[in-house]
Amino acid sequence: MNKEESLGAKVAMFNQCASKHQDKQNKNPFTSGLNVEKPKFSKEEYGRPEAGSLSDLRGRKANAHILKEILELCEIISHEGTPCRDHPDVIAITFGDIFNIYTNISSKCVGLLLRARKQKYLEFEGECLFQRRDDDVPIFLVKPIEEIRKEYNQRFQEIQKDLLDG
Repeated sequence: MNKEESLGAKVAMFNQCASKHQDKQNKNPFTSGLNVEKPKFSKEEYGRPEAGSLSDLRGRKANAHILKEILELCEIISHEGTPCRDHPDVIAITFGDIFNIYTNISSKCVGLLLRARKQKYLEFEGECLFQRRDDDVPIFLVKPIEEIRKEYNQRFQEIQKDLLDG
């Protein structure tokens, strides 16, 4: 290979990289100075990583890990809590008790309680719970632990399938 062919290959490779970068910038809503109409994103798409990217993969793995921790928290509440008199399938525990038990396992107790409530596994009053102030606030496990395990296994299998496919 002579110098001209080598230089030509390098120029072609540079132009290809520059073209890819330009295409990516045209899709970037924060790029200024280009007279290109920016793409519109739906609420589901905006702020989400590109499907199949490393960021997407890390997010899916994190989601699986959080699901596992939520299941563990619900298991602890089911085991350590007491059934309610009015509704024997609902198990209650105070925030102070669960905080003291779960802190030995993880420092993310409050965040997991909020996520579990969002998924309709738990109920408690207030936006956020604080140690000492809310120690007497009851937390209710409103779904039977068997149902939570079943949902967890189903969702975890979906995530695993997505990770293998992606």
